[in-house]
Amino acid sequence: MISISYPWLFMLLPLPWLLLATIPPKQIDEAAVRVPFGDRIRSALRGSGHRGAKKTSRPFYLVLGVIWVLFLLALVRPQWIEPPEIRNLPMRDLLLLVDLSGSMQQEDFTSETGERVDRLTAVKQVLGDFLERRDGDRVGLVVFGDAPYLQAPFSEDLQLSRQLLEETAIGMAGPRTAFGDAIGLGISLFDASDAPAKTMIALTDGNDTASQVPPTEASRVARKRGIRVHTVAIGDPTTVGEEKLDEVTLREVAQITGGSYFFGADRAELAGIYAELDRIETRQVSVVSHRARREIYYWPLLAAFAVWLVRDFWVSRRAAQVLHVTMVKPSVRANPITGELQVKS
Repeated sequence: MISISYPWLFMLLPLPWLLLATIPPKQIDEAAVRVPFGDRIRSALRGSGHRGAKKTSRPFYLVLGVIWVLFLLALVRPQWIEPPEIRNLPMRDLLLLVDLSGSMQQEDFTSETGERVDRLTAVKQVLGDFLERRDGDRVGLVVFGDAPYLQAPFSEDLQLSRQLLEETAIGMAGPRTAFGDAIGLGISLFDASDAPAKTMIALTDGNDTASQVPPTEASRVARKRGIRVHTVAIGDPTTVGEEKLDEVTLREVAQITGGSYFFGADRAELAGIYAELDRIETRQVSVVSHRARREIYYWPLLAAFAVWLVRDFWVSRRAAQVLHVTMVKPSVRANPITGELQVKS
């Protein structure tokens, strides 16, 4: 598709013809060569079939008109508009909070092959499938134990987030659980985010044993910042001690921030939880379309230059032919006795 930046310049199209019609050509009365029998030479050339300069002026002006039109086409700045390039901009930043405390080593989940696996292994398997369906979101990853750590910053590269998730191990952040501090770190990460939707998904047993800020207090700050927190309880509710499941705290955190609470007793339930999260946190994207513009003004300029070269070559060749016809073929001679002109082929 061709677009013209300055179409109003087409108003200059009749300018050369207006100048030609309104301004008379300059008259030059002085002859270049004075001969005593110029009239007889002119009549002899006319009788020999030679065409005068007046008959060649029409094609000359026609060529100049074509050059002017091409030059004007370059002045209006034509541009070729490329097909639209569509890009989806993410409308949500999604932060995953994954518990790596010692309680995640409890082998109370069943893998796809039927083997007993620990909680973290089950989370990795199901969460990896969940990440594959988050196309259009920016995803970040925070792991926590004794303290929270940023494992993967917000990125549209979901494969990178999944790979960094696979590289986590139980106890690498410490044996205890700092759930409240993990929410606090997530809040600070969202401070630099300009996405309209901000969501956290926390996967933990909820038994906070190391936080400086209680999870409920951190969740109140998250609500003020417009951050929704979904909590996924991992573990056996009958467990006691430091590995016990604190469902009360997880429910409060979700309720305060307007999120949802889920309980993942086994791998099948975890898969169902992520399907429900897909439904709740529907993918939102902003479509941005851009059409690149390519300048093509130089094509009319090149065409005008080519026409001028052809015209110059034609004029030079025509002048050579006229000179040859005048000086060789119709040889004009004066009779030394009578003074009359004689034309010989």
